[in-house]
Amino acid sequence: MAKTNCSCGDKKQGLPPGVCFPWEEKVKDIGPIAGNESIIKGEWDKLEAFAYVYLWWWVQR
Repeated sequence: MAKTNCSCGDKKQGLPPGVCFPWEEKVKDIGPIAGNESIIKGEWDKLEAFAYVYLWWWVQR
């Protein structure tokens, strides 16, 4: 993925489309996962995709 040069200090540059907060970053915030991490990651990815589409829907109104 191509990165753009931005002097704004935005650390979110270079993320793939549909991602606002990467799973790797979020799992650091929530701590150890008890149980099957892949199930939680899958649900997180679905929530991320929904949030991304919702934000773009508002931007393009």
